[in-house]
Amino acid sequence: MIRLKNTDEIKRIRDSSRILVNTFEEIKKYCEPGISTIELDKIAYGFIVKNGANPAFLGYQDYPASLCISVNHEVIHGIPSKRKLKSGDIVSLDLGVELHGYISDAAITLPVGRISEDAALLLKVTEECLYLGIQQAVYGNRIRDISEAVFNHAKNYNYGVVHQFCGHGVGYDLHEEPQIPNYISSGPNPRLKNGLVIAIEPMINMGTGDIRILDDGWTVETADKALSAHFEHTIAVFKDHTEILTSLAD
Repeated sequence: MIRLKNTDEIKRIRDSSRILVNTFEEIKKYCEPGISTIELDKIAYGFIVKNGANPAFLGYQDYPASLCISVNHEVIHGIPSKRKLKSGDIVSLDLGVELHGYISDAAITLPVGRISEDAALLLKVTEECLYLGIQQAVYGNRIRDISEAVFNHAKNYNYGVVHQFCGHGVGYDLHEEPQIPNYISSGPNPRLKNGLVIAIEPMINMGTGDIRILDDGWTVETADKALSAHFEHTIAVFKDHTEILTSLAD
């Protein structure tokens, strides 16, 4: 069941989103060659808690960290560790923040030091996929309009689109209905209504769209070890506009 939010509830998700965005801004200061992914996780945890919120991922289905940190050919759900980032890496940071019972969710993929032109293009196109999807996330459109925008742009560059994981409703819980595929699906295709809050999150691979899950039960990587990028925003749909709640702009 899709649970629509009222104006006050969206305000509360917006407040959560502000802390999430500021957490990303804090992490960016330290995302340099030589830092370990567990250090980035500790920075995120400390900043969120200091601002009176909770990391939504920590303990979710026994996930052991605040951030999902996925490096290079890892797609999503990478567990922070002592692994140190090096120049040329790309690192995807996925974060959820819970504030007074309301949850926001977003992801960014950052370059570490100087990255290759191919990696830079992957980041650029994946972020474009996100914003093209958001452009279609307007009142009266359908879920498939978002999916088509993401999928078609990725395919223009012959990139692989991950099918096994997708965007989703968010706000009361970390994952709600509806699902937002990044490919053209024959599944449920509801209209976007006033008060719908969703997380759109393209996961785009430089090679095949195929993935595998590692033995830790969490980390998802590309089947061919090609690079992968991930961008995500939590958005709210209103009758007359769509708002990116996790935008860097206030």
